Amino acid sequence: MFSLGGFSRGGEYENKTWDVLIIGAGPAGFTAAIYAARFGLDTLIVSKDLGGNMALTDLIENYPGFPDGISGSELTNKMHEHVKKLGVDIVFDEVERIDPTECAYYEGPCKFAVRTKNGKEYKAKTIIIAVGAAPRKLHVPGEEEFMGRGVSYCATCDGPLFKGKKVIVVGGGNTALQEALYLKSIGVDVTLVHRRDEFRADKILQDRFRESGIPAILNTVVTEIKGTNKVEAVKLKNRVTGEEIEMKVDGVFIFIGYEPKTDFVKHLSITDEYGYIEVDMHMRTKVKGIFAAGDITNVFKQIAVAVGQGAIAANSAKELLEEWKVKNGD
Repeated sequence: MFSLGGFSRGGEYENKTWDVLIIGAGPAGFTAAIYAARFGLDTLIVSKDLGGNMALTDLIENYPGFPDGISGSELTNKMHEHVKKLGVDIVFDEVERIDPTECAYYEGPCKFAVRTKNGKEYKAKTIIIAVGAAPRKLHVPGEEEFMGRGVSYCATCDGPLFKGKKVIVVGGGNTALQEALYLKSIGVDVTLVHRRDEFRADKILQDRFRESGIPAILNTVVTEIKGTNKVEAVKLKNRVTGEEIEMKVDGVFIFIGYEPKTDFVKHLSITDEYGYIEVDMHMRTKVKGIFAAGDITNVFKQIAVAVGQGAIAANSAKELLEEWKVKNGD
């Protein structure tokens, strides 16, 4: 597992105005911090966890430099160590709201107040939002009730609890197939359920999935998750025939995509109709001084893309700070 060392308690930083405050410690946030620190900018990360969805992935096979693949937790640890080596601390907290306190939106220089769930407030000249996106839910009866009691969105976290037991994996993309393969590899009895008649995963994963012998139920959706104190069964409906069946299972692993975690910036009007933050090619949002990077911007959800956007966001923040210095005669 990745190291949790190097966190700041946060209180000592509340009276300081940071050049760059990065929200989120996934690949985009880590990369932005690395570049910002190397630019010589006073940089702070505020995040509720390390690695985001990357840390929950069993095996990452498409990140350059690791031809045999690398676990998400190990890659998270490597990025975290890189950030720590540059002297960037991480405040372990969740941001609740960002408010421009001294900022003419398109003139600058700005100062933002970042307020957290732990009642802290941090000040920054620029913000980079890199909180990623949360796993999308099925929104069916029983899902919320049995979350943590058979319903899971993380095979790496919860899979070992289901060795020798029967589960379904819901989804048809890369993550669904990859996690189904992982569950089978640790001795879980897996069946995959997908709402379409074909998978959306990369061909190499589809080939590997077919070779695994994992059964797949296509054109089918979950309509209810049932049980008493824990998951005991699911109700399935065929979208073509309308046929409904009940299958006895011990667990339901859901991998059907992601939803942006942007409620804390809705008041800034920087999101699109789906809740993703809109950015230009320089990762700038509609509010001058606020940038965004990674899955939160509704791009191709890959670590390599998030890393690239994180680097661009940090460079754009640096250029804006330099522009403001010139305007102020510094």
